[in-house]
This record gives sequence, structure tokens and C-alpha cells, in this order.
Amino acid sequence: MERLAERRQAAFARQRQALVARAPGDLLLAKPTTFMNLSGAAVQALMTRHAIKPEQLLVVHDDLDLPLGRLRLRFGGGAGGQKGVRHIIDRIGPSFVRLKLGISRPPADWPAERWVLSRFDDAELDLLERVVGAAVEALEQVLREGLEAAQGWANGLDLAAPPDDEPGAPV
Repeated sequence: MERLAERRQAAFARQRQALVARAPGDLLLAKPTTFMNLSGAAVQALMTRHAIKPEQLLVVHDDLDLPLGRLRLRFGGGAGGQKGVRHIIDRIGPSFVRLKLGISRPPADWPAERWVLSRFDDAELDLLERVVGAAVEALEQVLREGLEAAQGWANGLDLAAPPDDEPGAPV
């Protein structure tokens, strides 16, 4: 969110249960300040306050079922095991867009809760930087060209794969 806010020249300010930034083009960026598993309360409050319909909402979240380096844009559906998304669905229903950022499954001896809260290791930082850049580009494409076009680009990315030598390949 910070990278998108910076690109859109917007600054975050506290607004009840979230940090909120207004960007040109009637774009509202928000980062809930509630516990992540209770983010539905902040989302619902913002949507009510700003008269936002569920289909106008795009939620960015991590996904254990996607490998690190993969993104997935989807409209609707369930929460999988993502408790924050489950709380949002419980509050507003499933009809919103999600940008899922893969974080991979934890090693066998790690509980998922510990894995999600752990830091990335140094070897993953370059890949993580590319993931953040691609996520911002996917969000920009949704805003510019619509969900379907953005899905065509983002859902095919594998940022962990070795770079393709073909001209025009995403890097």
C-alpha cells in the first residue's frame, strides 16, 4: 500500500480503525489497524463511511497456497484459510476483488501462524521486492484497464522463475 500511495502522491492518516490515504481519481487506500484476523470490522466501517460497494473493493492479502513469487487476482470466492479475508466476507459478503500474494507453505515443523508472522530470509528479499513491484503494477492495471486485463497479466507471472531471455518477457 505504501508503494501505491507514494506512486499516487497520497499520504496515510489515521481514520478510526484504519490508516487511510485519498489519491487522485477518487481512489481510497486503507490499511486496517485492527488485528488482521479482525480486519472485516475496519473494512465494513470504511465502506459504510465512504459509500463503497463490495464490488468496488480490492483487498490485498498473503496466500499460503501460492508459492512466493506468484500473484493471483480473483473476484469473489471463499477465504481459503485466510482468517482476515474470512472476517471481511463475514461482514460484507464475498463479492470483492482479491490480490493474493504468495508466501508459500511453511516447513513441516512450523505452524502456519508462526510462518505468516515470520520475516523473510535474506535470500528472499530480492524476490520480495519484485513481488511488491508486480503487485503495485497489477493494482495500477486494475485501475487503468479493468480486472480481466490485469488478471491476464498478473495471474501468469512467476517472479521466482529464472528470467526468460525472450524480448518483452516480464522481469
